[in-house]
Amino acid sequence: MQGEDPFDQGAGSILRQPKAVWATAGASVVAFMGIGLVDPILPSIAKGLEATPSQVSLLFTSYFLITAVAMLVTGFVSSRIGGRKTLLAGLALVVVFAALSGTSSSVGELVGFRAGWGLGNALFVSTALAVIVGAAAGGSSAAILLYESALGLGMACGPLVGALLGDASWRYPFFGTAALMAIGFICITAFLKEQPRPARKTSLLDPIKALGHGGLASVATSAFFYNYSFFTILAFTPFVLNMTPYKSGAVFFAWGLLLAVFSVLVAPRLQERFGSLKVLGASLVLLAVDLLVLGYGDHTTAVVCTIVSGAFIGMNNTVYTELALGVSDAPRPVASAGYNFVRWFAAAAAPYLAPKIEEWSDIRIPFVVAAVTAVAGAIVVWIRRSALTHEAEELEPKHATEDSVTVFAD
Repeated sequence: MQGEDPFDQGAGSILRQPKAVWATAGASVVAFMGIGLVDPILPSIAKGLEATPSQVSLLFTSYFLITAVAMLVTGFVSSRIGGRKTLLAGLALVVVFAALSGTSSSVGELVGFRAGWGLGNALFVSTALAVIVGAAAGGSSAAILLYESALGLGMACGPLVGALLGDASWRYPFFGTAALMAIGFICITAFLKEQPRPARKTSLLDPIKALGHGGLASVATSAFFYNYSFFTILAFTPFVLNMTPYKSGAVFFAWGLLLAVFSVLVAPRLQERFGSLKVLGASLVLLAVDLLVLGYGDHTTAVVCTIVSGAFIGMNNTVYTELALGVSDAPRPVASAGYNFVRWFAAAAAPYLAPKIEEWSDIRIPFVVAAVTAVAGAIVVWIRRSALTHEAEELEPKHATEDSVTVFAD
């Protein structure tokens, strides 16, 4: 892949792909938008449903708790019914539960519908990368870049779309997502043919067994602590900023842009120069510092630190996934499922615990806790560096680029 220009107008160009690839990539953008869609409208939802911040934050908790458990199911399903049917099943679930979310009359209903949404999203995004690579023209380089672009665009645009639609009503972003995913369902039905199924079917316990490898378990444990920090920012900061949906959406749009740029462009270059473990350790410590400044600074400082955190999150996502998929001898889909099974539990815990910690103490302490967990992630990497050093040194820069895209895909 090195030396190739994916934007070249030849057969392998990112711009010259079959309709099936564009249909799947377009649906992927919307799927990734769903992660941050509710960020700028969390205060509006709380007001509209007369709920507390900790209750509304369960929107993330239910979503990611189901996503974590679904990691054990997605490979099992796709290896039996095929990638196309798995994508369509995931899209159908998202359409139904996103639309139902918009009709919610209580925060309990909304939390439940978000859980169903999380299952659909897990089925879709865990399969989309393999489908895009399998259907792409001219090799995997352009296909992977296209998928990375979809991930970054979705993460950046989710809060912005949530703000634009949510300014009129907090219900509209959910209806809008359902409509866009319905279009994706139609496009994939029309343009995507069934992909070849793997030779060996994946069992439900394969991801758990993969965690018996010390290196993979170490990466997953470190990522668990890091994800707590990550989702404290994503789910709790909107209440701290207390801005209008438009302003909050703009903040998280800038955050998402930094996340995408540092994940796709900056992290691989820093890894090549300094090594994966040094980049990861430094980025985690800098994230901890950023969290402390965010918690103790004034409002303007909090806005700046929220945006800047996207850079550290982008680098961390790339390095963690590279290590997780390369540190053991388990097949990449199985290793990724085991790794994500562990780390998504922190994504489920942080949105609930952060506002609870504020209720028990004050608004600064949730960020102190998140800073501590970021440092804990760095400590795990340092203590277990001997199990990770060989793999970190042997991985090629292109390997980082290929695997970084699955940080949200799985």
